[in-house]
Amino acid sequence: MSFTLAIIGRPNVGKSTLFNRLVGKKLALVDDRPGVTRDRREGEAHLGDLSFRIVDTAGLEEAGPATLEGRMRAQTEAAIGDADALLFLIDSRAGLTPTDHAFANLVRRSGKPTILVANKSEGRGGAAGALEAYALGLGDPIAFSAEHGEGLGDLYDALREALPEHTELPDEEEEPEFGLDENGKPLRPIKVAVVGRPNAGKSTLINRLLGEERLLTGPEAGITRDSISVEMEINGTKLQVFDTAGLRKRARIDDKLEKLSAADGLRSMKFAEVVVVLIDATRPFEEQDLRIADLVAREGRAMVIGYNKSDLIPRGGLATHLREEADRLLAQVKGVPIVPLSGLTGHGLDKLVDAIVDAYKVWNTRIPTNPLNKMLQDAVDNHPPPAVSGRRIKLRYITQPKARPPSFVLFCSRPDVLPESYLRYLSNIIRETFNLPGVPIRIALREKDNPYANKGK
Repeated sequence: MSFTLAIIGRPNVGKSTLFNRLVGKKLALVDDRPGVTRDRREGEAHLGDLSFRIVDTAGLEEAGPATLEGRMRAQTEAAIGDADALLFLIDSRAGLTPTDHAFANLVRRSGKPTILVANKSEGRGGAAGALEAYALGLGDPIAFSAEHGEGLGDLYDALREALPEHTELPDEEEEPEFGLDENGKPLRPIKVAVVGRPNAGKSTLINRLLGEERLLTGPEAGITRDSISVEMEINGTKLQVFDTAGLRKRARIDDKLEKLSAADGLRSMKFAEVVVVLIDATRPFEEQDLRIADLVAREGRAMVIGYNKSDLIPRGGLATHLREEADRLLAQVKGVPIVPLSGLTGHGLDKLVDAIVDAYKVWNTRIPTNPLNKMLQDAVDNHPPPAVSGRRIKLRYITQPKARPPSFVLFCSRPDVLPESYLRYLSNIIRETFNLPGVPIRIALREKDNPYANKGK
């Protein structure tokens, strides 16, 4: 049976390092400065034959509820409430602090099974701190090093002892395949990344979709640092949504932590299936918005544009204006869905989910070869490819070897000289003929072998 484990402790004791160690990937950002983690980050962890859900939390700090630190603490307390057991980390090298004692009382009041982990215990410098941890009254501390992986065996034994009824092997479930079922429904949760400039309202939007304050929000720009994954079901549609850090122009990023956050957000986008590019309606279609949308298209993801904070602007003629602007500025994904919405009030969220499902279906589209070649013949008849050096290029055959995004192979003579403008023409014809709005279309060129090339006259 699976269980949920929350890692808690004061800032900079190594919670995110331990999280990365147990999930086997560098998912959580790690830095020497305290307070890097702000939101709860969840992951699937493995330790021996145990598989469980693990939650990385913000460092516990004493602060007022209205402050950012206070809101971070509220997120950590929510994680404690949802967990089956707690990993309480201390820093062996720094020794116990008054903050450790204060939050040991919080852990005790929760009534949850607690495993005390004395992190950074490698070498002689950490041994004394590990012994000092007995003073917290939370049982025997585990001497541990998240950085070097020391003490994993002791942690395994402690989990078995703390959660005897939960530490049985879970039933293995087969992962559903990609794509759609016979009714056009996704076979598994659609992976959706929400990206955009800082303070565009990404976390607020996801909280509204969830119906709870799962992610930290506020007027401060750049609150989100890690890419946080949350699962939800809306009107029968299952989504796995990734909240990402705001993306600024690269030249403006001089902080190491912001660079890590941006890289984490870009990685989430690359593994998503549908990307919602969130645009601030009060400052629409700025250069950075277009750069982000172009990056999504080059990565081959399905795209939806969320026109957030639309309740702050006049409504007259908005849809027509947005459509014209998007098709002019984002010709590479012509027809991309645009959804005016408000993450604060909830306006337009149902339409956003519908647009995500539609974009996912288009992204998975496969077109039979016969209609494709009929389209190619009509396109060539209406607008033949240009002659290069007095010789006309012959387009012979087209097929679609794969979807996600729709990708085509065009067999022709002299593919090295076929103009890029003609490929754009063919892409637009494919998009219009087979109704593929808003997804990148890729066309690879191949030269068909000449069976007479090696024969004598």
